[in-house]
Amino acid sequence: MSADPQAGFDTRSACARLLAAALEQVAPGTSIPVLLERPRQRSHGDYASNLALQLSKPLRRPPRELAQALVAALPASPLLARADIAGPGFINLVLTAHAKQAVIPAVREARRAFGRRTHPTPERVMVEFVSANPTGPLHVGHGRGAAYGASLANVLEAAGCKVSREYYVNDAGRQMDILAVSTWLRYLDPDGHAIPFPPNAYQGHYVREMARALADEHGTRFQRPVAEVLHGTPGLPDGERADPQAGAQREAHLDALIARAKALLGEDYETVHRHALDTQLADCRDDLDGFGVRFDRWFSEKSLFDGGAVAQAVARLEAAGHLYRQDGALWFRSTDFGDEKDRVVQRENGAFTYFASDIAYHLGKFDRGFDRVIDVWGADHHGYIPRVRGALAACGANPDRLTVALVQFAVLYRGGEKVSMSTRSGQFVTLRELRTEVGNDAARFFYVLRKSDQHLDFDLDLAKSRSNDNPVYYIQYAHARICSVFEQWGGHDTPALDEADLAALDGEHELVLLDRLAAWPETLEAAAAELSPHLVAFYLKDLAGEFHSYYNAGKVLVDDLRVRHARLALLDAVRSVLAAGLDLLGVTTPARM
Repeated sequence: MSADPQAGFDTRSACARLLAAALEQVAPGTSIPVLLERPRQRSHGDYASNLALQLSKPLRRPPRELAQALVAALPASPLLARADIAGPGFINLVLTAHAKQAVIPAVREARRAFGRRTHPTPERVMVEFVSANPTGPLHVGHGRGAAYGASLANVLEAAGCKVSREYYVNDAGRQMDILAVSTWLRYLDPDGHAIPFPPNAYQGHYVREMARALADEHGTRFQRPVAEVLHGTPGLPDGERADPQAGAQREAHLDALIARAKALLGEDYETVHRHALDTQLADCRDDLDGFGVRFDRWFSEKSLFDGGAVAQAVARLEAAGHLYRQDGALWFRSTDFGDEKDRVVQRENGAFTYFASDIAYHLGKFDRGFDRVIDVWGADHHGYIPRVRGALAACGANPDRLTVALVQFAVLYRGGEKVSMSTRSGQFVTLRELRTEVGNDAARFFYVLRKSDQHLDFDLDLAKSRSNDNPVYYIQYAHARICSVFEQWGGHDTPALDEADLAALDGEHELVLLDRLAAWPETLEAAAAELSPHLVAFYLKDLAGEFHSYYNAGKVLVDDLRVRHARLALLDAVRSVLAAGLDLLGVTTPARM
């Protein structure tokens, strides 16, 4: 095997070099990159270049005249069947059938590695994704971020980056206190008869389960008299009033309960808090592991406080002159960096804000040696981007090294009806429930079937269907069909295919399939550059479609051995690329369906 099985196949680079050689003849010493793209219409050739249009102004010559000169100066090559001039001066290059057929040995030698960068870049990239508060089971919204982040990390690795996958555990702050108190209240009074259960506490059944587990393990250790629990807490507003004052009353009541829990339990409060955290974190790990999503590191927010990183980050901002004190609080002048208003980093009581810990966390990412950091956030965090980038710049870090990929929420539909969800009230569809209903493969694929920042309607009925309308089924069926053909062939060894006469692949459907295979490395490159794994999903749909058309148009296992072996070699290459693409998206490749 060669050191780089794709070295002789990259027709796009080879054609670019031919045009560069022609440019040197037409305009010696001209320095301009030669870029090629695949035309949308196959009738426009295999590659198109606007080089003549780019040169027209600096060379002061009409673009069509330049295009004619460039085409005339193209070196002879077995790659090119012809070069056409179209429109105002586009150059369309048409490859020979032999050049297109060269993709098959390249794929069959590299197998699933075809299209991947064979010489990794030195760039170290961190992809931080999901990072949901461990305050309850992961829901379908988290699932989209998980599928996108995992697929993106895989695509970046395929592009040669050294990727680290990280989950930021929000194990400090008020939300975890609310979960701990919610669990304790259910432990004290499971049905909420003696102690009215706050409507803004965590309501889900999982809270009751944690309370029962706490009682099973510790008995009555954390029991306290109801009167002591409610002592000094402001009352809850009557009914379901939605006015701001009622909301403030509910929040004040909940904060008072948190304070009472800490006072009454003392050191035992940490045990209750840790029980709730560990239970939910273990559930989250198990759920994501079952979804095929794994992390290299689970980073604790609490460690930033315990290790002094938050205090150091705030001190760094203050030393740089970007903080001021007002009303007892310490503020960051984030408006100097494009934010809509300044932000508090330390409250008047001395407590650091979530924003302060986020600054410390992001500074720490670069201190750990990552060249590029990609955060995957929910679209509702869009306004958070300027303040984080501003804080990095204020601390002397390059904010351009941080990229934030936004993920829109996924809306579930069942039987044409929208499935409603609310996290705090406990009325939501968990990721585990979704996986149980439609399966991991459909969930992973459907989640990345749209660009991450676009709204996603997830049709549960379609995801479960075994029809060509279901894209993941359609693609997996293509893979299984090819496996079936090879099974019918009798499982012969591959030497016959290695020596196949690929010149037999000259039919229209075959040439289209060859074109599609050749586009795989370019698709991977674009998906990595644009942080868009949905491009892989689109590509796989197209490749599967071209294969099904080819399969339905005629037999593969024909009597003519020359044609049979050539077609089997083609199908073997298609199977490898289908498997490689599905693997990047976390989807399996069944041999039978």
